[in-house]
Amino acid sequence: MAGLINNLLILLLVFQNSCLGFRNPLSVFKRYKDTASSLSNECLGNNRPVISLGLTDFALDIRMPGVTPKQSDTYLCMSLRLPVDEEAYIVDFRPQASMDTVHHMLLFGCNAPSSTENYWDCDEGTCTDKSNILYAWARNAPPTRLPKGVGFKVGGETGSKYFVLQVHYGDISAFRDKHKDCSGVTLHLTHQRQPLIAGMYLMMSVNTVIPPGEKVVNADIACHYQNYPMHLFAYRVHTHKLGKVVSGYRVRNDQWALIGRQSPQLPQAFYPVEHPVDISFGDILAARCVFTGEGRTTETHIGGTANDEMCNFYVMYYMEAKHAVSYMTCIQNINPDMFRNIPQEANIPIPVKSDMVMMTHGHHEETKKTDDGSSLKQPKREEEEVLDQGFHIEEAVDWPGVNLKLGQVSGLALDPKNNLVIFHRGDRVWDGNSFDSSFVYQQRGLGPIEQNTILVIDPNNAEVLDSTGKNLFYLPHGLSIDKDDNYWVTDVALHQVFKLGTHDKEPSLILGRSLQPGSDKYHFCQPTDVAVDPVTGKIYVSDGYCNSRIVVFSPKGMFIMEWGEETSVDKAKPGQFQIPHSLALIPEFGQLCVADRENGRIQCFKSETGEFIREIKHKLFGRELFAVSYTPGGLLFAVNGMPHPGDTAPVQGFVMNFSTGEIIDTFIPVQKSFEMPHDVVASEDKTVYVGDAHAKTVWKFMPTEKMEHRSVKKAGIEVQEIKEAEAVIEARLKNKPVSTESQKKWEKHHMVEQASSGISIILITTLLIIPIVVLLAIAVFIRWRKTRGYGADTEHKLESSSGRIFGRFQGKGSGGLNLGNFFASRKGYSRKGFDRLSTEGSDQEKDEDDGTDSEEEYSAPPPPPVSSSS
Repeated sequence: MAGLINNLLILLLVFQNSCLGFRNPLSVFKRYKDTASSLSNECLGNNRPVISLGLTDFALDIRMPGVTPKQSDTYLCMSLRLPVDEEAYIVDFRPQASMDTVHHMLLFGCNAPSSTENYWDCDEGTCTDKSNILYAWARNAPPTRLPKGVGFKVGGETGSKYFVLQVHYGDISAFRDKHKDCSGVTLHLTHQRQPLIAGMYLMMSVNTVIPPGEKVVNADIACHYQNYPMHLFAYRVHTHKLGKVVSGYRVRNDQWALIGRQSPQLPQAFYPVEHPVDISFGDILAARCVFTGEGRTTETHIGGTANDEMCNFYVMYYMEAKHAVSYMTCIQNINPDMFRNIPQEANIPIPVKSDMVMMTHGHHEETKKTDDGSSLKQPKREEEEVLDQGFHIEEAVDWPGVNLKLGQVSGLALDPKNNLVIFHRGDRVWDGNSFDSSFVYQQRGLGPIEQNTILVIDPNNAEVLDSTGKNLFYLPHGLSIDKDDNYWVTDVALHQVFKLGTHDKEPSLILGRSLQPGSDKYHFCQPTDVAVDPVTGKIYVSDGYCNSRIVVFSPKGMFIMEWGEETSVDKAKPGQFQIPHSLALIPEFGQLCVADRENGRIQCFKSETGEFIREIKHKLFGRELFAVSYTPGGLLFAVNGMPHPGDTAPVQGFVMNFSTGEIIDTFIPVQKSFEMPHDVVASEDKTVYVGDAHAKTVWKFMPTEKMEHRSVKKAGIEVQEIKEAEAVIEARLKNKPVSTESQKKWEKHHMVEQASSGISIILITTLLIIPIVVLLAIAVFIRWRKTRGYGADTEHKLESSSGRIFGRFQGKGSGGLNLGNFFASRKGYSRKGFDRLSTEGSDQEKDEDDGTDSEEEYSAPPPPPVSSSS
């Protein structure tokens, strides 16, 4: 009898722990020990990545798996999966490194490491998805301590599931003995919910230019803070060689409060905020980097090499868990005039001893060239990851523009007012009957398109604000808008380029000869796109489907130059094209980037000379890359084509770091599916639009940080709008009155949440009580049977035995069953606490009337669309 009840008690305890969500990390160790990197025997580090620290806590040892760097300034990366699926919180970091061997370390959190190898060269990148910096350590830097009750949230449905450790080995003279290194960091994690969640706020200058020889140049950054209160506890600064001092401030009521100030030539770790600083709704976060151009003979721009510069100010903060945002950025200067009042200390360089200066910051001096003249990718260093951090875009599923009635969408652009402008083909389609073998248009008898082919769309509600282009075009293709709000378009049937004012009925400038294909300076052959330099007014034309060149004209349409040639049979070389399909000007870098469609790549050139600079090509592009767009802030956006039979790269959109060319995000729509995404355009606030020639649709995508008021369910089928809550919150934070309707809606939503929470508590309580009731019922039943069968004497013994057992359960009596002692007697228990086809191809779509294949991209019909999940 005693054995039965003891077993029931043990089952009860196990059941209770399951209901409460407690999970001993030892139980997941076996699951991961076989896949964890095995450390070299020469390493002194712990070869167990998961270490139990009790019922709710565990340590995660993230170490290099016994590596020997072969040259100085080597960056090596390794990854480790979070060994639990549920949410966990990092509450402490303990570096396991020596400044004798390691220059610095960075720890990232993400869901898709760049490699599955035990370790890899960080030139391949750290993560293929968004990533957040969680921790940084550098030689001679103080440790980063999280305040009590503060943790970085990982795991669960929304947190990072992988950790990627990046280690910079600066001077490798310490490895002359060929020993192996296992440097890293040990994390202390807990399953206990933390009341305060840590996050990272990044302030970054993106358009600073440092003139040669200039003694002092300031880079200023400032943004309004419009969120729940956050408390700052650590900061980090970063520039390259020209940086003298970086300072960060909170500005409230014109009063400047110092967050942190440091020389970027000192170890770039996180330093504690000396005096606690809280940030509230309406405050301004401001930062200044002071540079010098002395010693330079050319302008220095923001970029990723040692000859470029950067201006970054990081802040670690914590917020209440219910309002927590894990990553925020600021890349603007909302009020340059305010910096007239910046404290004088921000302009004074901090003296640095020569032995404390960081070793060349780990950047190579310049791009290396291969024998064929192509450029090798710059090694990706830790600060080139800056644009990668925390950036992700998703479809704005409530935007009604996706339902606009359009023809084949061929071009997109944004006007000076940030309105979306769509160039489409109305009732005209490009099919196999459109051109003869000499590229002469065969359907002139149809006349020009009778519908307005240019539509101006409100970016918020997709209302058509204006329209033009009726009876002008035969087969629209590319669209661009200059700084004076003129439309620049290409027509592949007319073989011409047009400049059209927003309210003009006729073009003010025409390049090319109508319906005459050619390849001299007066003719085009199916020109695809056009771009106009905002500074010089030069006109760049990508020509085209049957030519392989970029042609440059003066603002008045005079021929200046051209570059490009057909692609070689064996391999596409720099400056060769196979349908230059889309153009993106990057004025601040003096570059023109071209979507070289059938070669599945982006080529960038000096816009003044046409000199090849570099190629951006990824396996994920597949065989075709249709369009490219650039937005200030250093981001490139692109879309590829449908995969050919046997190919695996899905049709999707890409976000890339312009400095490095690395993919930092991919995106697909939720509503409908990409069929032939033909053009892409992005605004300065990173809102992205994609137009599809086959789906005859335009999608809108937005950064997730702008979509915090939405909750998109799995697969994006259902969207819950809580804009009313946002209005109430903002009004409360600003102490403004709230509309009655918004207030009622928000309160109703809040009550539902509270009810759901209450139901959860009742359910858990009920599940805990049921086993006890069952246990008592069993005990009573047994007692009744014993009494009936054995009489009083047995009854007396049962009563004594039961009393002793329940007494022990309650912790009474000598030899009682104390839970602490019970589990302590089990082996392994510890009481330790928290101690992407040919050149004849075109824009083809299916002809629904006769069932034949219509043409853009004609020579090989695309396969059926892959599912959006591929």
